[in-house]
Amino acid sequence: MSGIRRGTVQEVASGVFAAGGTDVNWFLVREGGELTVIDGGWAGDAELLEASVRAIGHRPEDVRAVLLTHAHIDHMGGPLLLQRRYGTPVLMHADEIAQTSDGPLEQAGARDVVVRAWRPSVLAWSLRIARAGALRKPEVPPAGPLPAAGPLDLPGGPVPVPCPGHTSGHTAYHLPAAGALATGDALVTGHPLSRTTGPQLLPSMFSHDQPGSVAALETLGAVDAGVLLPGHGAPWEGQMADAARGADPRRGL
Repeated sequence: MSGIRRGTVQEVASGVFAAGGTDVNWFLVREGGELTVIDGGWAGDAELLEASVRAIGHRPEDVRAVLLTHAHIDHMGGPLLLQRRYGTPVLMHADEIAQTSDGPLEQAGARDVVVRAWRPSVLAWSLRIARAGALRKPEVPPAGPLPAAGPLDLPGGPVPVPCPGHTSGHTAYHLPAAGALATGDALVTGHPLSRTTGPQLLPSMFSHDQPGSVAALETLGAVDAGVLLPGHGAPWEGQMADAARGADPRRGL
């Protein structure tokens, strides 16, 4: 399985549910009657995010907060809807907030995609994300900064794990009780532009700082978790040290 099918929701760890958008994932973390949401898909996936909350027996009002791994438009569309409809707080690293207010987002542009569009897989993916909102003007949900350190007072007790590279403030979230790590785009298991599945980095055109992305693997590999929750691709079971080693482009050199 190369990823989570769009519109589906599945429990992938105790109290943790993976939901599929347009070639992108988000995660719902349940504790008691409340939820934490991590990321949220494209603008065109926003209704699917709300539907995924209802699919596991909750109301959108049960979401205490949305945590963003980073400020890319394929992760922020659903959170913007929840914030506007229900006043749901959105949190992300302060460096991501500064990026969204001071200039263009640190992400691949249309030209990066166009020069590769001769590949059938790239063209098909490009059409899908265009329908999901890739060509719209980016809208960034007003967000608060993450606390300086330690677990957050949110369902699942998520612990922010800064792993800059893909973007300046990219942050993973460790869920100790579930033994899981939501890695956003810092460590994925598949992508329509990749010819392989399993732990890997995204193609370098997506990284703001590719050497930083490689260096961040050491940070992620040190986390004690047995389930990898990627922003793209299917969840993966195994130790993070093994996942990071498998994704490191320097291995074998």
